[in-house]
Amino acid sequence: MQGKKQYQEKLFANFQLSDRVPKENFYRKLSEVLDLHFLYKLTEPYYGYCGQKSIDPIVFFRLSLVGYLENITSDRKLIDHCSMRMDILFFLGYDIDEPLPWHSTISRTRQLFTEGLFEKVFSEVLSMCVDKDMVAGHTQVIDAAPVKANASMDSLELKVPKEELNEHIRKIHESNEEDAPRRKSKEDKSTDAQRTLTATEADINAIKNRNENWRSKSVGRPGGNNKGAKYTSNKTHYSPTDPDARISVKPGKARKLNYLSQMSVDSANHVITHIGAEYADQKDSQHLQNIVLRLRNRLHSKGLIMENILADAGYSSGENYAFFEQQNLRSYIPPHGQYKGGPKGFTYHKDGDYWECSESKQVKYQKTFLDKGVKKNRYTTKRADCKGCPIKTACLGKGHEKRIDITYYKAEYDRGIARLKTRQGRRFKYIRSSTVEPVFGSLTQFFGMRKVNTIGIEQANKVMLMAGAAYNLKKYLKYVQKRANSKAGVAKTSMTNIFTRIMMNMMRHKPSLF
Repeated sequence: MQGKKQYQEKLFANFQLSDRVPKENFYRKLSEVLDLHFLYKLTEPYYGYCGQKSIDPIVFFRLSLVGYLENITSDRKLIDHCSMRMDILFFLGYDIDEPLPWHSTISRTRQLFTEGLFEKVFSEVLSMCVDKDMVAGHTQVIDAAPVKANASMDSLELKVPKEELNEHIRKIHESNEEDAPRRKSKEDKSTDAQRTLTATEADINAIKNRNENWRSKSVGRPGGNNKGAKYTSNKTHYSPTDPDARISVKPGKARKLNYLSQMSVDSANHVITHIGAEYADQKDSQHLQNIVLRLRNRLHSKGLIMENILADAGYSSGENYAFFEQQNLRSYIPPHGQYKGGPKGFTYHKDGDYWECSESKQVKYQKTFLDKGVKKNRYTTKRADCKGCPIKTACLGKGHEKRIDITYYKAEYDRGIARLKTRQGRRFKYIRSSTVEPVFGSLTQFFGMRKVNTIGIEQANKVMLMAGAAYNLKKYLKYVQKRANSKAGVAKTSMTNIFTRIMMNMMRHKPSLF
């Protein structure tokens, strides 16, 4: 007989989330292993002793982790999503008929807690991975990637000289949408220092020339031939929406307001050991020493010793090579294009600190100077030394004396290049490309780091720390489950072998029936 289901809502029902959420569910397992009770003591100074009760700190951090695990960047959408999932409600400690916190509570609580508290949560998750032997510690792979800021290029304002700042602000307030038909910030969050023009006249002229090239020679580039196309620079523009965001661009992509995510990944099981937000207009090499010191202290506190640093050429600098040697660390970083190791056909004599050409003329040390921020040594000959030289034209061209500019940290560069050419160096090159880049791809595509949904570099740092913690937690559960299955398989095989041996012995000693 055909059945027909008719729904009639019960007035009373006996329902328990613990019975409905399967034992193998991800959030049920995560709830069993993730202990955040230490947060109660750490967050106590943030609250008073009277008034309405706040959101539970553990609930806030668990909600934040769910957002990154589910790849949800909106607090409003996060609450809607959690209210429809029984396993997430069980993870948060909420019953099915219990209302979740208001979405604005998450935003306010995120601003209330300091970066140090988010760092504690990240370190606690990392400690869980260390306890399960997921982190080796000896080899760390470091890389950086831009992350979209919560600000539009349309909101950019022009920086002005300090003496014209007040007049410029007055004009902005008096302007309306008809005078400036573009998206403008509702509130200017920048300081006077961020609104003040600090670019030199040479910088401004260079930007003007680049603007002309942008309009006239940018054939095929989106917007390049537009009448109003402009080349914006951090030296001349700022974002009133998010003053900490910086204009940056990757080859083949549009210019955007970004933050720079600096990350370190352990080579053993690709666990994130460090992650944080930096200004997008700064070079990677500027942050490397600070990252390594913080990373080394974190690993040392967990009983791990760091030995090798792997990074791309963006982190290359003589100062960094020298720093690693002082810290007894081996760096495997390809040299940058600015490295000058010496011309061909010249021999360096360390004793006298001079270069010798094929005609036995000495190119002696003259001075140490900075060339676009790169420290170099200059070596020159006397005009009389090169006069009448048979290879003068080929060597000097139209010049009268030989000039050689050598990177100041040449010895450190040479030792680093030698390490890269070893068998281990070639192996580390493959490890670097196959370790950190897939992790960045996972964070941006599946862990809510495609865009920072907060304002300011401090808040952006919190976002990245929680995204890194969520990534490590997912990897932790997968690793524990895999190891448990492996041990179960080994145990099952062992029991099968024991049973087989027992049966064979019984058959040997069993009396014949014939």
